[in-house]
Amino acid sequence: MTGYGQFCPMSKAMEVLDERWTLLVVRELLLGSCHFNDLRRGLPKMSPALLSKRLKSLARAGVVARAEVDGRSTYSLTPCGQELGEVVDALGRWGIRWLGEVVDADLDPHLLMWDIRRTVPIHEWPVARTTVAFRLDGVAATASRWWLVVADGHADVCDVDPGHEVTGTVQTSLSTLTRIWRGDVGWAAALRDGSVAVSGPAEVRGAIPGWIGQGAKAAVPRPA
Repeated sequence: MTGYGQFCPMSKAMEVLDERWTLLVVRELLLGSCHFNDLRRGLPKMSPALLSKRLKSLARAGVVARAEVDGRSTYSLTPCGQELGEVVDALGRWGIRWLGEVVDADLDPHLLMWDIRRTVPIHEWPVARTTVAFRLDGVAATASRWWLVVADGHADVCDVDPGHEVTGTVQTSLSTLTRIWRGDVGWAAALRDGSVAVSGPAEVRGAIPGWIGQGAKAAVPRPA
């Protein structure tokens, strides 16, 4: 890319990082994605060709390392890339504090459910395989039904019925679930006002909010 022509360390850093999607690719790697398809699930609106291009640029800059493991390309952050963790965390905290408005164009059930899958507090779930179904209003029928399955200490999310017995069901809109996940509203408030309905045995209904939790930045204080 074209440089800024400045010796300033920040300008040198931005020559690597300020292309569209670049820091979001770093975010996904920091969150544990290491295969191309996993990166795509965290960046569903990014084209495969552009993702490949950004990974190559980050590799040339020494931020990302690529290796072949069992015949699959695996990507990881170098020590240089790991240092960006503080930068990405600070940007996320700043964004949720000061740029809080979410419009319909920002809503994405695929990204939301993928993010829920990778950060649910698995230690809160039963030891036996447990499946929670989600029924989302306000989205296309093909993206309105999801299943979150936790078994053997691992979480997976499916947009096709995996065939397991459903322990409980969450019925809400994509907008409401997104707001809960971001921390704009809490589970208790959403259940009270009826914007979320949870079905299943009484003990399951009471446990599901804790099983799902909220996103990593939900607890960031917001300005009054």
